[in-house]
Amino acid sequence: MKNKFETTEGYRIVRNWMKEKGNSPFGFQHKTWEKFGNGYSGMVIAPTGFGKTYSVFLAQVIHFLNHPEQYSKGLKLLWITPLRSLAKDIAKAINEAINEIGLDWTVGVRNGDTDIKIRQQQTRNMPDILLVTPESLHLLLAQKNNSNFFKNLSCIAVDEWHELLGNKRGVMTELALSYLKNQLPKLKIWGITATIGNLDEAMEVLLPFPGKKAKVIAKEKKKTDIISVFPDEVEVLPWAGHLGAKMAEKVIPVIEQSKSTIIFTNTRSQSEYWYQLLLDANPDLAGQIAIHHSSIDAHLRIWIEENLSSGKLKAVVSTSSLDLGVDFKPVDTVIQVGSVKGVARFLQRAGRSGHSPFETSKIYCVPTHSLELIEVAALKEAVKQKVIEKREPLLLSFDVLTQFLVTIAVGEGFKKEEMLTIVKKTFAFSAMLESEFNEILEFLTIGGGALKNYEEFHKVVVDEKGIYRVTSRKIAMLHRMNLGVIVSDAMLKVKFLSGGYIGMIEEYFISRLNKEDKFILAGRVLEVAMIKEMTVYVRASKGKAKVPSYLGGRLPLSSDLGHFLRKKLSDSLNPKATEKELKFLHPLLVRQNERSHIPREDEFLVEMIENRQGFHLFMYPFEGRLIHEVMAALIAFRISKISPISFSMAMNDYGFELFSDSEIPLNDESLKKILSEENLMRDVISSINATEMARRKFRDIAVVSGLVLQNLYGKQRNNKSLQASAGLIFNVLEQYHPDHFLVRQSYTEVFNQQLEEVRLRAAFHRISQSKIILKKATAFTPLSFPIKVDSLRSTLSSEDLDARIKKLRLEAMKNKLQS
Repeated sequence: MKNKFETTEGYRIVRNWMKEKGNSPFGFQHKTWEKFGNGYSGMVIAPTGFGKTYSVFLAQVIHFLNHPEQYSKGLKLLWITPLRSLAKDIAKAINEAINEIGLDWTVGVRNGDTDIKIRQQQTRNMPDILLVTPESLHLLLAQKNNSNFFKNLSCIAVDEWHELLGNKRGVMTELALSYLKNQLPKLKIWGITATIGNLDEAMEVLLPFPGKKAKVIAKEKKKTDIISVFPDEVEVLPWAGHLGAKMAEKVIPVIEQSKSTIIFTNTRSQSEYWYQLLLDANPDLAGQIAIHHSSIDAHLRIWIEENLSSGKLKAVVSTSSLDLGVDFKPVDTVIQVGSVKGVARFLQRAGRSGHSPFETSKIYCVPTHSLELIEVAALKEAVKQKVIEKREPLLLSFDVLTQFLVTIAVGEGFKKEEMLTIVKKTFAFSAMLESEFNEILEFLTIGGGALKNYEEFHKVVVDEKGIYRVTSRKIAMLHRMNLGVIVSDAMLKVKFLSGGYIGMIEEYFISRLNKEDKFILAGRVLEVAMIKEMTVYVRASKGKAKVPSYLGGRLPLSSDLGHFLRKKLSDSLNPKATEKELKFLHPLLVRQNERSHIPREDEFLVEMIENRQGFHLFMYPFEGRLIHEVMAALIAFRISKISPISFSMAMNDYGFELFSDSEIPLNDESLKKILSEENLMRDVISSINATEMARRKFRDIAVVSGLVLQNLYGKQRNNKSLQASAGLIFNVLEQYHPDHFLVRQSYTEVFNQQLEEVRLRAAFHRISQSKIILKKATAFTPLSFPIKVDSLRSTLSSEDLDARIKKLRLEAMKNKLQS
């Protein structure tokens, strides 16, 4: 028997439309439509490819068809997406649906890629559905009379909420939602997300407001086929990246037997490197393969996305810029190069293949060194046990709030008490004190105590009605120009001398090149002709070229994946182990066990290696590069208290090295002391220069809060200039106003984000409960060798590095024969 909702005209029209396309609604879609119709806000949780988009979008359509009298001309549905490419995908899918259903709605996209004429047209006449990024939404709020844009808004959908939660773009979204909800009390807000480890908290952050709320979880599950690609032989002394050319030959058959493939890499430099590798392995792919990342010209990115969707491209090498998407039906295969470092990210990328509910997502895992195969086994176990990482929401990001207040002051202005209520309704600022809010307002109006004599910090004025406004056109223009929370390292445009824009390159990389040096961008070999006014002018070239490195570099290993990695390593020598990856790695694992030890789950391995180079101390927490960086400094500090000794440090996701030319005074008893939980954070602060770290963190905070302007009249300031300006202000505040809210935030971010205090404490607690295994050797082991190679990368050219690696391997093999 049909319920009342199923008898409505809107449901009937949408149901018939789906039926004509050979589809029927999933249970979670049906539930979302019904809850939406009953006035609920909520969050939809479903796997990639199951139609999460249609669950919220069609809910709005059905409600409109059932109650057209409740709607007026103008914006009805505002759709927030984290990626510009995702917005274009969704707009295309929505446009097709409304045309086929027979609605006369218009759909618009507004972001950094949108033509200025289209943006102006939207400002005059808003479409019925508008897709924006968080930054684009804030730019709309910075327009005069912006309330006219939103006066008929019925719903805001926040897509891929898990991608925004846990970073400052998520805080931007929280503030914008609270502001619009205050203007439109009946506004519905719906989040769309893949599964994350803290769903209830994710929903609380998105919907902290009172009212009817629903969490809709899809019962349907997506099947994922995880396939390891094995090299011809296992290297018992592996190092990162050395398998590249060999594995490219293994990847070519996978591409050829698939209709369309995305090859995911973790960094832009890795994507450029693999694009060249694949072309070298099979030159016939020229014209059928493309490269996609955020530094490539927007027009080229759009062309690639369209041709991937239409099936004209055979393969695309990509970074996370193609992680998300709604309608890449031709993509039947995904290849992941190297470790993906997290379970959630892995499932997101896997879901880009078999992009329909009834297809199996197929993902091939290609190791860049042998040990990454253990990570594949760990991923399989995590997926089997349905373990997904949490996304921790940010609290009290005062730099984002400061920017937001100026945004609203540039737009329609605000009253103090009303704005305080709006801000405190967000999860991010629910614990904010009124005194802290007053301090921010004082900072915006008169520069605060330490900066009151500098007029450029007097941005906001209070008019006779008590409304906070920006009255200076110059301040308003510069604010819009610098709006956003992604503080990139200074990027230079790359153009041909003859004309034609190629993309962007980071200043720190290009500053190391000379005239006529060659580098690769967008898959092209380019020769530097000259650098002028933040633009690199180039000529097309051929031959050997440098692959750009980007400071936004490497993803850290997640805590959950680290846990499964330790477990799989512990199980690796079990004769009953059935995983193909562990069987393949048997020679490597045997060598590790013979030369040193394979730590069990309740053990912590420490290796001391003495050779001709000096004295090496290796430790293996398997907690990721960022935690290891802090741990290395801490352990070096604690050893120096036993005996004055200096170290160089290196680390990867598995462990870290301390290297010295002096003997390291450690034994079983002293090891327990240096690995103790006691006085942990006190010793961490002593082992690092917390003030210097806070000063560097302050650069980003200063840019976001508007203390330092990154863009001046269309030109981006370089890193040196930004750091100098921010450093000067930091010094003034430290001396005259050490309790300033932005200085406090700098130290808080150092502890929570750089030092990851919670994870660090948990790691030391686990180690304190473990049996410490100290092993001494005279040659590098399979676990230590990749860390040693990583330590050499920054000091040696690629040719010198190759020669040094060969020498180290020969020494290790010679040592084995002698023993």
